[in-house]
Amino acid sequence: MKLNLGKVASATIILMAAFVASRLLGLARDMIIGGLFGTGPELDAYFAAFRLPDLIFQVIVGAVLGSALIPVFSRYMAKGEDEDGWHVASSCLNLLTLACVVMAIICFALAPWLVPLMTVGLQENYQALAVELTRIMLISAVFFGMGGVVMSILNARQHFLATAVAPVVYNLGIIGGAVFLSGSLGVRGLAVGVAAGSSLYLVVQIPALIRQGMHYRLVASLRHPGVREIARLMVPRTIGAGATQLNFAVALLIASTLAQGSISALNYAWLVAMMPISFFGVAISSAAFPTLAELAALERLNELRRTLLGSLRIVIFLSVPASLGLIILREPLVSLLFQRGKFDGASVAATSSALAFYAAGLIAFGVVEVLTRTFYSLHDTRTPAGIAAGIMLLNIGLSLVLVKFLQHGGLALSMSVTTVIEAIALSILLHRRLGDFWSRELPSSAAKIGVASLAMAIGVAAFENLAPSLPILFDVRLVEVAGGIAIGTLIYVGVSYALRSAEIRLILRQAGLQRG
Repeated sequence: MKLNLGKVASATIILMAAFVASRLLGLARDMIIGGLFGTGPELDAYFAAFRLPDLIFQVIVGAVLGSALIPVFSRYMAKGEDEDGWHVASSCLNLLTLACVVMAIICFALAPWLVPLMTVGLQENYQALAVELTRIMLISAVFFGMGGVVMSILNARQHFLATAVAPVVYNLGIIGGAVFLSGSLGVRGLAVGVAAGSSLYLVVQIPALIRQGMHYRLVASLRHPGVREIARLMVPRTIGAGATQLNFAVALLIASTLAQGSISALNYAWLVAMMPISFFGVAISSAAFPTLAELAALERLNELRRTLLGSLRIVIFLSVPASLGLIILREPLVSLLFQRGKFDGASVAATSSALAFYAAGLIAFGVVEVLTRTFYSLHDTRTPAGIAAGIMLLNIGLSLVLVKFLQHGGLALSMSVTTVIEAIALSILLHRRLGDFWSRELPSSAAKIGVASLAMAIGVAAFENLAPSLPILFDVRLVEVAGGIAIGTLIYVGVSYALRSAEIRLILRQAGLQRG
């Protein structure tokens, strides 16, 4: 257990550090974009333009990377069958690149018909702009596809540094487009930045792949057992990924019929809400996935259960206070990050209201990340795909109801509610598959997390109310956010330690701050 959790912890630290750097750059990117374009219709068109490139990547490439390539490749390597492993990796890289190129060409040709279907509420000239931006950004699907395969190979080899840097250089590309091209090209400069950033996403990983000794071959062996296994695993995952993308497309469609700027407000809120999930939910699940896949391949299920439980407990321990903190500090946080230039008070209000509803589902978002990857490590893609399809239908129906009462906030709340249901369903089904992976200590652990989180929430809320009356020299928003985060962290860690929380001691032990 110590060995597996140690491997996961080391990888998590690398990924967390890179995610922090990437998200800080992402914040800088969004702050620049927000100042230039606010939450206006041009930016609505820009965010809408991501849908087709994302669809190609998630349905074709994401289905292979997240669910199939890592478990199959890890099994070959764990058993010392390196030549077969590299043969499978080369075939996947070649086949997926070809598929992405073909789909990008098709979407380029059909964009004038497909994009307006998702943006019926936008004015015709902004729909045309969204088509133009989509065509520019479609090249990113090809680069992300190739980069994603390389990332999966490196992660399966327990190499995380280069893969963690890739999102950083992607954000640098968009920042470059915003700073140097938006003046002359407007929002089109952002699309060019996306295309350039996606190419850097691939290029920065290639040296690490060479150092890992990849034996690349110009093959596309559909008859190879490993490739067939990946194909078998990816079909259900493709359906699930398609359902998720349809979910986003329907949300985009509904948001386009609401007040101008609703698409942009939802996108900004989503980006902020996903920051903590990137720091620990995605980082922990991504770091744990190769280890889970290796344990599953070697049929060491007791260790797999312990590794899964450790990952889940840390995700829950970190996501509860993050959720409450975002809800309490949502307005000063959004204002501090984005309110400048064309991003005015109305933009702050629209974004912060959506942020509160997204933040409510933060715990579930993190848990789903871990549980889904555990199913994939067991070579089971059907279960998560089936759940995702059902959740899609539920989310669409609930969105149509809630949007009548909460406008664009209803879309965010629906996403959080249905993700909670998804987490519960996955947990129940995985329990049936693996047996009891939840510890008997869980009720006690949950109670300690609840007490520490409540104490933290009270302290942060009290400070937020007090901050405007303090004689301060800095921007009150900066004081509210920085002070709230600092006070909240101290209270949460202090109370957790006083309550002898197993999670805080595990974190301190893995960080080398506590023995035993």
